[in-house]
Amino acid sequence: MSSYTDEKSILALGEIDPELKAFLEKANLPVPDYDDLAAFKAMAAERNAEALKVLGESPPEIKSTELQYPTRDGSKLRAKLYQPANPPKGGSPLIVMYHGGGFCIGAPEGEEQTCRNFVQAFGAVCVSASYRLAPEYKFPYAAKDSWDALKWAAENAKSWGADPSVGFVAGGTSAGGNISAVLAHVARDEGLSPPLTGQYLVIPAVLPESKVPEKYKKYHLSYEQNRNAPVLPVKAIDMFMKGYEPDDNDAIWYAPFNHPKGHKDLPTALFQVDGMDPLRDEALIYERVLREEYGLKTKLYVYPGLPHGHWGFFPFLKSSATFRKEQVEGMGWLLGREPDFSKVVVSAVAAAV
Repeated sequence: MSSYTDEKSILALGEIDPELKAFLEKANLPVPDYDDLAAFKAMAAERNAEALKVLGESPPEIKSTELQYPTRDGSKLRAKLYQPANPPKGGSPLIVMYHGGGFCIGAPEGEEQTCRNFVQAFGAVCVSASYRLAPEYKFPYAAKDSWDALKWAAENAKSWGADPSVGFVAGGTSAGGNISAVLAHVARDEGLSPPLTGQYLVIPAVLPESKVPEKYKKYHLSYEQNRNAPVLPVKAIDMFMKGYEPDDNDAIWYAPFNHPKGHKDLPTALFQVDGMDPLRDEALIYERVLREEYGLKTKLYVYPGLPHGHWGFFPFLKSSATFRKEQVEGMGWLLGREPDFSKVVVSAVAAAV
C-alpha cells in the first residue's frame, strides 16, 4: 500500500528505531496498568499538566483565549482559540484541532504546541476543541460534540479574524484523527458552509480491526505486529474501547473507512503515521484508497520504527523534531502556503496524545 506494496516492506516499518531502542534498554520504564481506566486517566491528567509547564506561556505573537461552545443538548464545552497578534495580509486560514486520548482522556491543551506552530507558520487562526470523554460519556458523544464544535467554528470564523476561503482544515491526533476523518464525511454530507478545504489525520483510527474488508487484509499487519508496542499496545486500545464502547458497524460516526457513501468529494488529506503502531496499516490503507480509488490529493509522512505518538512521549528523539518540522511543512502543503519557520518551535515538547 502506498509505497509499501508487499508484506516485507510493510513489516519493516515496525522494526524499532535504533535511538528509541537504546533509550528503552537503559530506561527500564514501568508497564502501565491497562486494567484500571480511572487510574490511567488520573496519571494522564498529571502528565498533561507537567507537559504544559514545560511548554510555558504563549509567545507574544500568539493571542490565546479560553472559549466555550454550545452542543446540541445545551451543554457548554471548552475550546482554546489561538490567533496571530499580527494577522497576515493574505488572510488567516482556520484550523480546528481535536486532541487524542482514546476518547477517554485528554484536553484541548494536548494540541497546544501544534496550534502555536500553525499560528506562527501561517498566521492561522487555530481552535483546539474539547469533547465529552468516556466512560462517563460513551460513543457517539465525542464525534457529535466535535461536529458541534466544527459548526460553531465555521459560524464564528469571521469574528475571530479567520477567512475559511483561504483554508479551512479539520485535524486531530489518534482519537482526534478518527474524529477528523469522521467530520470530513459529515461536513460533506451535511453541506457545511463554508466547506472544509483539508483534513489532517495524525496516527488516526479509521478502521476497526474486526471490520477490515477482505481485499485489504493482506496489507493490515500492524495490529498483530505491534500488539505489544510501547505507548499504545493492543491492551491499551482494548481499555479505551471498553470505556468508549463504539459501534464498529457505525461507518458514519466511528468507522469512516467503511462509510456507506464512500469518499468522493472529500477534502485534500494530510497523514502522519507511526511505523510501530497498531493503527499504522489502517491509515496507510486509507490514504491509498483516498488517492487511488477516489482521486483525492493526499500527502503521507511515515516514521518507521516509532510508536504511537512518539513525538509526545519521546520528545528528545531526533524523529520527534522531524515530526514537528514535517507537521508544519505538511500543513503548508494542505493550505498551499509557504511556512514561516522563523519563530516555529520544531523541538518537540511532551504533550498529550
